[in-house]
Amino acid sequence: MPESTKGPGGDIAQVLCQATIAHMDSPAETDNLRLRGRVTASSGRRAVLLTSDGVPIEAEHLPAANGSGRLAIVIAHGFTGALERPAVRRAAQRLSRFGGVVTFSFRGHGRSGGRSTVGDLEVLDLAAAVAWAHRLGYPRVATVGFSMGGSVVLRHAPAAGLAAVVSVSSPARWYYRGTAPMRRLHWVVTRPAGRLVSRFGLKTRIHPRDWDPVPVSPVESVPLIAPTPLLIVHGDRDAYFPLDHPLSLAAAAGEDGAELWIEPGFGHAENAADDALLARIGGWLTSRVPAA
Repeated sequence: MPESTKGPGGDIAQVLCQATIAHMDSPAETDNLRLRGRVTASSGRRAVLLTSDGVPIEAEHLPAANGSGRLAIVIAHGFTGALERPAVRRAAQRLSRFGGVVTFSFRGHGRSGGRSTVGDLEVLDLAAAVAWAHRLGYPRVATVGFSMGGSVVLRHAPAAGLAAVVSVSSPARWYYRGTAPMRRLHWVVTRPAGRLVSRFGLKTRIHPRDWDPVPVSPVESVPLIAPTPLLIVHGDRDAYFPLDHPLSLAAAAGEDGAELWIEPGFGHAENAADDALLARIGGWLTSRVPAA
């Protein structure tokens, strides 16, 4: 299973070393959430969306800085992320220079309902966010995903009618255990004690059942995305997924099927994406999908 192990206080290793983990009830599990929308202090519109399988998903809309209503950019965060996380907030602010932005929290994260399936049913969460972007009046929608979210945007893209897709720090295949961070992640996801750490330490609720059936992998999905423009971004200092993952994705896309950026010095996912990289991603989107 994929994913960034970055949580609100660092990575999973830090959480495992803590002597105590404070209990925190999840609002998504204690509130009876219904489909609704409201205006937030950030001048964006906030809503709870309902997925096709009935899971409530918190979402927020940030209008484009230039007032354009042509393009919406839907951001799919990494594992243990949420729309309230500083890295996701920062990515939304930077990308709003290039279009309207929709952020949301995957199931089991933040104030969304349900439990995380670590990249499987999350495609339904992304589909709900994309549909909301269209309902807001945007004629064209692009997706930008990080780590787990990067795998989700690749799996969602075929036949989704998107304007463009950007996948950052995505795994190419499932069940990868070749790095220490991914071995820690598999312990968190597959063991009861690990899921307890995730719930109370990382604020992420994980479903206890194994995938059945195993979903189509990112590398199997990539060949089906064309002719939608696809950008694959990966860092040469990614501690989770080495460079064979983005190289495999690009190869699977075929000639002219994807653009590949291997970023010197870049680590993993939204936590490591600096303003310059986010601006380049936004520029790539507008070069393929003019926002004005």
